[in-house]
Amino acid sequence: MTYRIQQFKLAFWPPSQVVETSQVHLYLTPPQLALFRQLQPSEQWHAHAVLLKLKGSGQNNTNLLTAALLHDIGKIHYPLKVWERILIVLVKRIAPRLEQRWGQDSPQGLSRPFVVACHHAAWGADLAARAGASKLTVDLIRRHEEPVNKNNASRQDRFLRLLQQADNSS
Repeated sequence: MTYRIQQFKLAFWPPSQVVETSQVHLYLTPPQLALFRQLQPSEQWHAHAVLLKLKGSGQNNTNLLTAALLHDIGKIHYPLKVWERILIVLVKRIAPRLEQRWGQDSPQGLSRPFVVACHHAAWGADLAARAGASKLTVDLIRRHEEPVNKNNASRQDRFLRLLQQADNSS
């Protein structure tokens, strides 16, 4: 719950300074950086926090760290307002089946935030691929909202678990 309160604060009062670009430039190519800069300021800060959380836990794989910065890039298709983000969180908590059903509608009206929540990972993976991201980075972005089989010891699934943990706590 503390995490959601922090997200709420950040959405209403994003930091006035821009995300520290020296860190971002280490992991993003110019086309990827151009995508990153299209995120809303609060989303840039969130992505940067995910990067720092992974680095702070000793992760240094470039594919993973690039995915950390670009994992929500699909949201640039339909930028969300604060009230839409709140609506997603509430419906996901109270009626998760409704969230999934509304996520299959067209991105208009009240369905719009749920469509973004449901499809931003796939959209982001496509954008990242077009911007030259590695296959592993693209796959991590595409799958970052999917449940991961804890028994699968593949490298990609290990990275996916790390990305999800950092995302959910940043």
